[in-house]
Amino acid sequence: MKKAGNIYMNINESAEDYLETILILSKKLPVVRSVDIANELGFKKPSISVAMKKLREAGHITVTDAGFIYLTDSGKEIADMIYERHEFMSQFLMKLGVPENIATADACHMEHVFSKESFQALKDYVQKHEVSDSV
Repeated sequence: MKKAGNIYMNINESAEDYLETILILSKKLPVVRSVDIANELGFKKPSISVAMKKLREAGHITVTDAGFIYLTDSGKEIADMIYERHEFMSQFLMKLGVPENIATADACHMEHVFSKESFQALKDYVQKHEVSDSV
């Protein structure tokens, strides 16, 4: 069981990826639909439909009659957490000299396994050392 903010959830890696994808698409598109998620992830629409039903039933998304998908507060909190981890880990690995394509792929795995405490400790460590290194 993972914790995002004050929300305890039993959510798997693929659900986190779907929520993160909805967040990213919502920044690029006026509305997000299942077909947009399918195109972004390279999955078939029936697979997306099943996943969206599970996310809706868990209360992480809402789907309008027109098929527009929106993150609920809990869905947004999870998506924000995963996206922050992804961006941080990608940038961190690239600063260490890892090629971007590898850093991004590795970040996709790492974003799901860090505890809140370990991730915060890593962020604090990097921030502390970036400041002292530049002085």
